[in-house]
Amino acid sequence: MIKGLGISTVWTLDQERTKAFFRDKLGFEVRSDLSMGDMQWVTVGAPDQPDVELALMNPDHLDPESAQALKTMISKGVLGAGAFRTDDCRADYETFTARGVEFVQEPKERPYGIEAIFRDDNGNWFSLTQRSAELDFSKEWG
Repeated sequence: MIKGLGISTVWTLDQERTKAFFRDKLGFEVRSDLSMGDMQWVTVGAPDQPDVELALMNPDHLDPESAQALKTMISKGVLGAGAFRTDDCRADYETFTARGVEFVQEPKERPYGIEAIFRDDNGNWFSLTQRSAELDFSKEWG
């Protein structure tokens, strides 16, 4: 029986740069950084969630056609990588903005809570969401 999500992939064009982004700008822990043959295995995770990791994967280990297609999508910034939960979206927005994180949407009231949207160093976008206890359909979905 599935117990939950353990590892999810975030595609990167530069693992070292992306590792520094998650560690230095978002405050994530580096959980692993090791060579596996011609591939580097790098994972990061939120300090308060030790059972979930993000694998920072470079597409170079894929077949050339797939690697190039994925690099094109990464470069265009069209990949949405997920939603991070927070207890205070507005405060985190201010902290992360001061650290140089690029936000494409400042905190907004949504039916499910307060949400801001940011991009990582590759252009992947993430939601930063402070969930509300109940849905409020008087707010715009966005």
